[in-house]
Amino acid sequence: MAEIRGDGDVQSAGDTVDAIRLFGKRLHAQPAASSNTDEEMDSAPSSNKTAGSDPYRYKMDYPRLGSCLIINNKNFHPSSGMRPRKGTDVDAAAAMKTFSELGYKVNVANDQTVEQMKELLFKASQEDHSNSASFACVLLSHGGKEGLIFGTDGSERFEELTKYFKGDHCKSLVGKPKLFFIQACRGTDLDDGIETDSKPDEQTSERIPVEADFLYAYSTAPGYYAWRNEQNGSWFMQSLCEMLKLFSGELELMQIMTRVNRKVSLHFESSSSLPGHDGKKQIPCIVSMLTKDFYFPKLR
Repeated sequence: MAEIRGDGDVQSAGDTVDAIRLFGKRLHAQPAASSNTDEEMDSAPSSNKTAGSDPYRYKMDYPRLGSCLIINNKNFHPSSGMRPRKGTDVDAAAAMKTFSELGYKVNVANDQTVEQMKELLFKASQEDHSNSASFACVLLSHGGKEGLIFGTDGSERFEELTKYFKGDHCKSLVGKPKLFFIQACRGTDLDDGIETDSKPDEQTSERIPVEADFLYAYSTAPGYYAWRNEQNGSWFMQSLCEMLKLFSGELELMQIMTRVNRKVSLHFESSSSLPGHDGKKQIPCIVSMLTKDFYFPKLR
């Protein structure tokens, strides 16, 4: 059985756990039938499905969908106390393929120190996004409690990495979705799961908060482990890429993320020889400050 690692900050027992995918419980889902302070935002956002403007849907008629930065941290300096994240390259490859097919210009950076991560995100925020509909970032690394995310040489608070994109710092993304997908532990708690009886069946210029239009999609709930398989990648990233392929162009982003939650929660369970680590579950956590519906284009 392949050795699996969690993306946490455990040092006593390490971060080594075993996990397997429950292939026998695979969901055969089919796409539905198609059908400063404050800053100034883009005016007159138009619908990508209907003629005219729609104040409840993000404008998509830009020349580009946007850029996607993937930070893939696999190997860590001994001083960090973190073990290699085997299997993360599978996640990085899946994310690169999926976001490229969606239409993003993808940049992948491997094994970044804390300062390098900051520099990458700062530079990305300083680019001219005027002709882009959105920005996306995929972070693959170890994490910990109190919102920590690891570079190869140590940790930093996640908010220190995303602050560059706030409305008072990144003017060309004001009023546009800024999407962050984070595969990392958020603590050391393990989810035992519980049995259930139910069966798995036209807008003018206006001022908006600097924190608006962010989506933070975490692989796990606060305080909990995030599971990753050495051969198949992490539960969260593989489910995310699968659901994006199935439902982009058909469902709104939050609907897709709900399906990611369902996939991870129902179709995966840990299998480990480590005491107390067998038969564990996981549920992603979606934190949204989006102010409109966001529809990815259909995969190319």
